[in-house]
Amino acid sequence: MLGFLQRPVVVTADINLNVVALTAVGLLSRLWQLAYPRAVVFDEVYYGQYISFYMKRIFFFDGSGPPFGHMLLALGGYLGGFDGNFLWNRIGAEYSTNVPVWSLRLLPALAGALSVPMAYQIVWELGFSHCAAVGAALLILIENALITQSRLMLLESALIFFNLLAVLSYLKFSNSQKHGPFSPSWWFWLVLTGVACACAVGIKYVGVFTYLLVLGVAAVHAWHLIGDQTLSNVGADVLGRAGLALGGRGQGVRVLCHLLARAVALLVIPVLVYLLFFYVHLLLLCRSGPHDQIMSSAFQASLEGGLARITQGQPLEVAYGSQVTLKNAFGQPVPCWLHSHQSTYPVIYENGRGSSHQQQVTCYPFKDVNNWWIVKDPGRHQLVVNNPPRPVRHGDIVQLVHGMTTRLLNTHDVAAPLSPHSQEVSCYIDYNVSMPAQNLWRLDIVNRESDTDVWKTILSEVRFVHVNTSAILKLSGAPLPDWGFRQLEVVGEQLSRGYHGSTVWSVEEHRYGRSQEQKERELELHSPTQTDVSRNLSFMARFSELQWRLLTVRSDDSEHKYSSTPLDWVMLDTSIAYWLHPRTSAQIHLLGNIVIWASASLATLVYALLFIWYLFRRRRRVCDLPEDCWLRWALAGALCAGGWAVNYVPFFMMEKTLFLYHYLPALTFQILLLPVVLEHISDHLCRSQLQRSLFGALVVAWFASACHVSNTLRPLTYGDRSLSPSELKALRWKDSWDILIRKY
Repeated sequence: MLGFLQRPVVVTADINLNVVALTAVGLLSRLWQLAYPRAVVFDEVYYGQYISFYMKRIFFFDGSGPPFGHMLLALGGYLGGFDGNFLWNRIGAEYSTNVPVWSLRLLPALAGALSVPMAYQIVWELGFSHCAAVGAALLILIENALITQSRLMLLESALIFFNLLAVLSYLKFSNSQKHGPFSPSWWFWLVLTGVACACAVGIKYVGVFTYLLVLGVAAVHAWHLIGDQTLSNVGADVLGRAGLALGGRGQGVRVLCHLLARAVALLVIPVLVYLLFFYVHLLLLCRSGPHDQIMSSAFQASLEGGLARITQGQPLEVAYGSQVTLKNAFGQPVPCWLHSHQSTYPVIYENGRGSSHQQQVTCYPFKDVNNWWIVKDPGRHQLVVNNPPRPVRHGDIVQLVHGMTTRLLNTHDVAAPLSPHSQEVSCYIDYNVSMPAQNLWRLDIVNRESDTDVWKTILSEVRFVHVNTSAILKLSGAPLPDWGFRQLEVVGEQLSRGYHGSTVWSVEEHRYGRSQEQKERELELHSPTQTDVSRNLSFMARFSELQWRLLTVRSDDSEHKYSSTPLDWVMLDTSIAYWLHPRTSAQIHLLGNIVIWASASLATLVYALLFIWYLFRRRRRVCDLPEDCWLRWALAGALCAGGWAVNYVPFFMMEKTLFLYHYLPALTFQILLLPVVLEHISDHLCRSQLQRSLFGALVVAWFASACHVSNTLRPLTYGDRSLSPSELKALRWKDSWDILIRKY
């Protein structure tokens, strides 16, 4: 019974010492003196603020992308015991003793270090030699820009890591397809591919380019798989054990099993993982913060503190006599509330056009007593809520009375101040001229479930349609001149069937009016709303709103002195000064290795020309390469050259401020292609042993020059040595390139 104890337990493992060695040197290059400099370096000033918000569980909004990358950085702060108490106010600020700099920079550094052995694995899985795989890994190892970016509290190294992990996982899955489909390792690599793609997208939206690349390659493989008559019976066996009779449909069922597995792993799982990122993000950030105002009133009310303290206990149903503030759903250029004040429109505008000289109506981006309006029944004079209250429903005709001036919201056939094709919106003043009041509005609840829905506080999204002209109350967003106190213009726009946030309003603050007398009502409007009960939004509602904001809110696209264009990146005609020591001339620059950058670009061009040449030759039934070599060559191009293209070309169409580091994911794929092209030239284009020897010597000399440039730029990569002005000038890549040419 205990016989198994009589034999030793033996575990065998295959250890690739190349991978071990590359991992070790990768860790050394990225982790060495990681806590230096102990000061805020470039974009750490932005990411550090978000880490502090995570530590204090305060909601924030970063329009640059999804939250997974921020959560990774915050995890490093959490592991280091960071309490979030540091003022991230300027680049170069010295970190206080409570900031665990090493821990905060650890995860990006690990991602950069692990990208080195991963490059080896990718080239090896593509079917090329160990020499080519080691070459790819060493190029990733010594590339100065990749080292610099991975040693700081930034996101590009993590993005590159998950890009490479997605490609590597898919290659391992594809290779295991030949030997053991539906085996545990087959499932592991397939699912890991989907998870890695979701992580890449979850760090930055540009990760979707690599995801689409993997999906494209997987789709091509699936298409070939449909016609494969040699599929194993694993899928059929699984269903057979489940008691399903396959009969003659076995082949089709096997194909269906393969397609369903890929669909679940590469489509469903990434969506679920992506949702999980937002679930954790919103679970952690449960408190109100400085970024709340960009979100809807309902979203703000779901957070602890802030608007929740104001809106708790408000009546849910808006009734005739209710006092409300109306927030525009668009939130651009800034969140604002429907507003009026005593001032009137000028009789004559600067361009000579006339106005109605009525009381101004604007949208004001601050909370103010003049934001309060009273919902009035046109058939009654009272401005208080009945007992029991009479709720306002979809389609009801209402008047909106400005709380502090008691004038009614009005629009008419007069051109708006800054939008002459729209109607002016005002609060009506009776000047005893031929301009009657037109102050009736029909309530349109946009998100209603039925035509009898009641207008609800925070939850209802409503439009106000003018009864006389069918115009709809809209925020144009244009700032008024000084006579309008630079507040935002509100207009009457002709009713459109399309939905747009600028025409949608929601009740944020709400109370039942109790005072008919104006003086008492003014005191009531100045008093705070009561607090009692809170309201919560579902996760999907909060996710949908946050996702929509991330996709639609545009960040500041102002020019930066270190901004660049995609054309500047290919030949490294730009750099970024990340940090300068306050007392010495030590500094850190994002500056790439020109030998590697130029060679990678040349290799991409050579690959494209060779690929086109081979295609033409194959079209004429001339196969220069054996079929397995051709498939390996095509797959390497699809993943490496394709990875470069999909991560580079889209930047030409982006209207945003771009920097050199945006090119690093594309560069990484290009570097992977470089040893592939070199090996192909040596094996298939060099006809004799002498030619191979000469070419090998050239490759060795070229790699030595790349190492020399990498070592020359080391002071700007690590920033650990003072530089004189002449030394700094000599490290500019053009000057270094000239020196290198003269030397070799």
